[in-house]
Amino acid sequence: MKIGVNVLNFGPGTDPGVLRNWARTVEGLGFDLLMVSDHVAITPDVAERYPAPFYEPFTTLSWLAGITTRVRLGTTVLIAPYRHPLLTARMAANLNELSGGRFVLGVGVGWARQEFAALGIPFERRGRLTDDHLRAVRAAWADTAAYGNGTIPVWVGGHSDAGLRRAVRLGDAWHPLRCTMPWLREALVKLETFADEENLPMPGFAPRIALKPTATPVGGWQRLAGEGTIDQIVDDLEQLRLLGAETVVLDPYGGDPRETCHPQAAWQALATVAARFHTPRT
Repeated sequence: MKIGVNVLNFGPGTDPGVLRNWARTVEGLGFDLLMVSDHVAITPDVAERYPAPFYEPFTTLSWLAGITTRVRLGTTVLIAPYRHPLLTARMAANLNELSGGRFVLGVGVGWARQEFAALGIPFERRGRLTDDHLRAVRAAWADTAAYGNGTIPVWVGGHSDAGLRRAVRLGDAWHPLRCTMPWLREALVKLETFADEENLPMPGFAPRIALKPTATPVGGWQRLAGEGTIDQIVDDLEQLRLLGAETVVLDPYGGDPRETCHPQAAWQALATVAARFHTPRT
């Protein structure tokens, strides 16, 4: 199992120098994957959680591809309806080629109503638009003369039944975000059921979990995977491996934008996990 990191590409403490240090830290500690999130219009509902500056993912990852040499680069998650699918297909294919085949396209339907309105996209149709988007992207990639012949993994996010079915039909992996371990176990059973109903193979499993270390153990059914002592975090990673996770992405963001002004705490937590879980360095 490989381990990735959600890098904070937003907030008052984020600038090119900090992003560079994030990339060097993630790759230097031996993690396999560096991912960033996506918003286009920083409307009030977005700014409350992810304030400006917000660095656009394709631009940011293209720049980070030149700073790094080994680590994979991805989106967690690109909000599919925000861009024309041919534009997504072109940017993803170019980034994959320029980075030496290191790109992972994680996609989701989005949640910010005000941002959808600002972009002139119907919020109520975001699920159908995402389905159509993914089909169009894959059709574009099939034109190898125009888009190259590289293979780009597509990770599909979503916690609803519709999201799970979307992952089965259109994804290479299911990419749930910040869940509890019991919920993930139940959802994987449902995912397998949907795959059987569709007569399609079970998609891969690539969750994004919290990275929230604590000095004392965290109990209760609401404990997120990746929350608690280092022993609890390492045990969660082992349990996810046993559940079939191919990659687990660690998300150190606790929800307060002021955290971006002090990334050293997140880097220390990542170093502790790297030392305990023996992340690959090749």
